Amino acid sequence: MSAPQPPWTIFLRFLAPLMLSNALQSLFGTVSNVYLGQMIGVDALAAVSAFFPVMFFLFAFVMGLSTGATVLIGQAFGAGEQGKIKIVTGTTLAIGLLLAVSVAIVGGLFSRQLMMALATPSNILDQASAYARIMLVTMPLGFIFLLMTAMIRGVGDTLTPLLALALSTVIGLALTPILIHGAFGLPAAGITSPAWASGIANALTLIVLAAHLLRKKHALAPDAALLRHLRIDPAMLGKILGIGLPSAIGMVVMAIAELVLLGLVNSFGSDATAAYGAVNQVMGYTQFTAMSISIAVSILGAQAIGGGDRSRLDGIVRTGLKFNLALTGGLVALLYLAARPVLGIFITDAAVLDLAQGLLHVALWSSVPFGMATVFSGAMRAAGVALTPMLLSIFAIVAIELPSAVIMSRTVGIQGVWAAYPIVFCAMFILQMGYYALIWRKRASRRLI
Repeated sequence: MSAPQPPWTIFLRFLAPLMLSNALQSLFGTVSNVYLGQMIGVDALAAVSAFFPVMFFLFAFVMGLSTGATVLIGQAFGAGEQGKIKIVTGTTLAIGLLLAVSVAIVGGLFSRQLMMALATPSNILDQASAYARIMLVTMPLGFIFLLMTAMIRGVGDTLTPLLALALSTVIGLALTPILIHGAFGLPAAGITSPAWASGIANALTLIVLAAHLLRKKHALAPDAALLRHLRIDPAMLGKILGIGLPSAIGMVVMAIAELVLLGLVNSFGSDATAAYGAVNQVMGYTQFTAMSISIAVSILGAQAIGGGDRSRLDGIVRTGLKFNLALTGGLVALLYLAARPVLGIFITDAAVLDLAQGLLHVALWSSVPFGMATVFSGAMRAAGVALTPMLLSIFAIVAIELPSAVIMSRTVGIQGVWAAYPIVFCAMFILQMGYYALIWRKRASRRLI
């Protein structure tokens, strides 16, 4: 009989593919923007950027839906309830398809009016509308792909989503430059090339993924049992949304807060705006690392609660905190050492580079307490408790971050805006840890499924 594996090895085996998956999801968008900027021009890049607010709000809802489904699948998997895994999966896919088809129909008919409502500049309105139309029409493929890869992780499988994302990324990045000007008999798609490439890549990858899951007799294989449950189960949908909606709302509130901070930054001039963009790019990598650890805590914790072993959850939280210190903290340390050359990838002007480096030094370390906070909220989400952690985060943003940024921007200057990040992330850490340790941990946790 083999000895049980230490918790950190189980955690790392789950986390490593998850982190690579998050990196791949960012890669396609980044490289596609480079293609557009270099092969078509800056107006094309601006046209694609104009669609971002729409994409973010839709993405926030899908991520919320997948979060709720993944927690329930994790609990069902931990309890050995194969039939309930199918019910959760079928309900999630059904509501995701219903939403996506509605978006596709409305987007196909009214994409121009939508972009006009977003005050898209007239010189890029035609391009932005064309891009938005294809993105929205192909939305069902993107929704199903994101939901499937997220739900597969609920049964502890992070390798299959990684391979699927790798295949989709390779197909998308190969197709985009071909479609921009047309080649190999394909018509030139211009500004809509990344949207078409993404839709085609998602379609092909979903076919390969379905075949792979069926061949492996995977828990989420699209077999006859799953097809029977491809309908909306009202009771199950209520449980999914009970976890997922607070997560989606939390994402939207954070995005709105970022818009407020950007407005403050813009008041200091274009150099400050350019520095803001570069610093956010760099901090995004540390925050992606922290969020990957939080997802791992949530899914592994859900499996522990599903298996009736609440005591394992404390060990998972401790492991998550240690990984956050080692990985997020280690990445932060490396970026402090290499801040100037890393920022130099995005900025060539020496004055803006000096400004960005100073701002990065103020804010970068705050990714560590941010990660600590998300470990605790991820653990509570594993038991289906998402509303209170979300309210605590919103309180920190509205009552602490925004007032701090406004007051300090007026007293300290541009550095004061960035000082709001350490202030709010430390506050989130204290609030989430305090609620977890003093209140939630003392309550009994029962699986929801």
